[in-house]
Amino acid sequence: MDADLERIREQIRSKKNKEDKKKKKSNKNIYFYIVKVLVVIILTFITLILLKNNDKLKTDFYKYVYNNNFSFTSVNNLYQKYFGSPIPFKNFFEDNTKPVFNEKLTFKETNVYKDGAELKVDTNYMVPAMVGGLVVFIGDKDEYKDTVIIQGQDGIDIWYSNVSVNNLNLYDYIEKGSLIGEVKGESLYLVFKKDGKVLDYKEYIS
Repeated sequence: MDADLERIREQIRSKKNKEDKKKKKSNKNIYFYIVKVLVVIILTFITLILLKNNDKLKTDFYKYVYNNNFSFTSVNNLYQKYFGSPIPFKNFFEDNTKPVFNEKLTFKETNVYKDGAELKVDTNYMVPAMVGGLVVFIGDKDEYKDTVIIQGQDGIDIWYSNVSVNNLNLYDYIEKGSLIGEVKGESLYLVFKKDGKVLDYKEYIS
């Protein structure tokens, strides 16, 4: 009888210790997330103050970020290396469901078009992302028309042009095979660039 009571007490103590450890870990995670948010806010305010009070810095900043080929993915990788996910509390709201659309790029024929290639596809073809990456541009690109530019982890910008965008926003992260949008007609234009230099599309389209 005494042995059974002692065993029950031991189980209660063990359970309490586990709950205490779990609570401490949860508190530590919340503290870490709060620190991350504060760091981002402080860095943002410092940047804004510096840009406002220094015209030369502002000019250089806009020139480098908007005119040159700024590597958003490199910054994102550096941030995640030291701070983890750029989205606080991501793990609390993470959706484990997989996207329904997960396709591979298919086409009928390829032709050279300006700095890249023209791919002949089916009418209103649904365009999948060739690689995962960050959406760094959505808009009009002169001869290429409506364009989405996705910057991959390797720093290569892929232009998807003549595309009507569906549920995609600037600075979204898109997985490989995910839907970008629908082709307007039967021509999809692709351009590959890295550090502002045009790459040979034949190395990326088979």
